[in-house]
Amino acid sequence: MSYLDRDTYGIYRSDDEAGPGPRLMGADTLIGEDVYNRQDEDLGDIKEIMLDMRSGQVAYAVLSFGGWLGMGDKLFAVPWQALQLDTDNKRFLLDVSKEHLKNAPGFDKDDWPDMASADFNTQMHSFYGTQQNIAGGVTSTGSVMGTGTGSLQSDPGYSRSSSTPGSGSGNI
Repeated sequence: MSYLDRDTYGIYRSDDEAGPGPRLMGADTLIGEDVYNRQDEDLGDIKEIMLDMRSGQVAYAVLSFGGWLGMGDKLFAVPWQALQLDTDNKRFLLDVSKEHLKNAPGFDKDDWPDMASADFNTQMHSFYGTQQNIAGGVTSTGSVMGTGTGSLQSDPGYSRSSSTPGSGSGNI
């Protein structure tokens, strides 16, 4: 089920064509959203969204990967900047291979780490190639989460353009 199917209030309408999808989205509509990589491999789904209450920014998406019917899956805190909305396929993209994700620092659903610690923050951003505490931070592939005018397109000839963080053009 995509975020559009979970839009019970009809709020996901876009008044401009500047970004991929709605300018604002409800966090609860993103829970359960699929995450794929650029090789079109299913990496799991979003189980939780963690907010940094001091900065007011989304810090992490908690990704569930592996297992079967919710049993044995491993959880990963993925910096929000590492995710990109794929509006064509109604899912998120994470630019890592399955093998790389298998080696990611993860945790069990019954034993969550202290995600607010500086050490955890440094480890996660280092692993995913993102910058700490930067709204619209640039990912390791050069895509910009939270700002810019580019959108992910299915067209293989499409090339992304980056823009200055803070331009507020509507990407999530």
